Amino acid sequence: MRGGTPTLAEIAREAGVSTPTVSKVLNGRADVAPATRARVEELLQRHGYRRRAAGPPSRLFDLVFHELESAWAMEVIRGVENVAREEKLHVVLSESAGALSPGQSWVDGVLARRPCGVVLVLSDLDTVQRTQLASREIPFVVLDPAGDPADGVPAVGTNNWLGGVTATRHLIDLGHVRIGLIGGPSRMLCSRARLDGYRAALETAGLRFDPRLVREGDFHFEAGYSAGRDLLSLATPPTAVFAGNDLQALGLYEAARELGLRVPADLSVVGFDDLPLARWVGPPLTTIRQPLVAMAETAARLALSLGRGETPATTRVDLATSLVIRHSTAALNPPV
Repeated sequence: MRGGTPTLAEIAREAGVSTPTVSKVLNGRADVAPATRARVEELLQRHGYRRRAAGPPSRLFDLVFHELESAWAMEVIRGVENVAREEKLHVVLSESAGALSPGQSWVDGVLARRPCGVVLVLSDLDTVQRTQLASREIPFVVLDPAGDPADGVPAVGTNNWLGGVTATRHLIDLGHVRIGLIGGPSRMLCSRARLDGYRAALETAGLRFDPRLVREGDFHFEAGYSAGRDLLSLATPPTAVFAGNDLQALGLYEAARELGLRVPADLSVVGFDDLPLARWVGPPLTTIRQPLVAMAETAARLALSLGRGETPATTRVDLATSLVIRHSTAALNPPV
């Protein structure tokens, strides 16, 4: 291959494909086999190929959810929409159906519509997908990453570990020593960080970590209910529970109600997220506020900044959490 920027024909010859196939990959066409596409994309990136300018990106912004779930997702959508409104952009919303990276059909669509930015919620792109977006100069940011993002991947999250510490310390300060945890999926970084924070708070206070008081959930109401029934049915049940998110806390509420327990007289509960519904349930939920709208706004602005060729001060951002005390927590055995 001659020096300088390679031609499409030279890329095609090295990849063992036709020149039109390389052109299809560059133009985001869907009718290219995944293995062939990956091989061509890798060669394009390796040789520093830059396609001719094809005009500015579209006025679209892609928002991709690992899983769309009611109130939590609405807060993220609201944040991205706030930025899109300011920038006069339209938001394209999609879901990866629980997968930790969207499928190739989604990538093909993104390459075809050339959005000015992408935010992926609780998901990431694999190496081939990153290469494909990079070759088309489409910036992306991971919001609340499910795992540890690869080097160089821009990400916006929150301090989940400190949130777990704060939630557990609040219960300890109220006199509780037998404190349960209903966490999220162990494969998710945020779940592991909240569990680590819970454990650190216990050990700092001189309390023994008891794995029998820990249950793994999936951040849905039903998981909070089933794990709550299990914990509250122990021979010596916890007097307080840190639920990994607000939806699981509400499931725990229902489990406690069915077992004849009152919140907070018999059981103190702390959630995580501070969704709008947390202040309206009975009793209003004490929770860790995760600034979801601000996180989404930060991720969207970061993606747009990268798309404009700017160099942000940092591409890894963790926003602070805070404790919101309402009426679902109380001192253990308060004096009459």
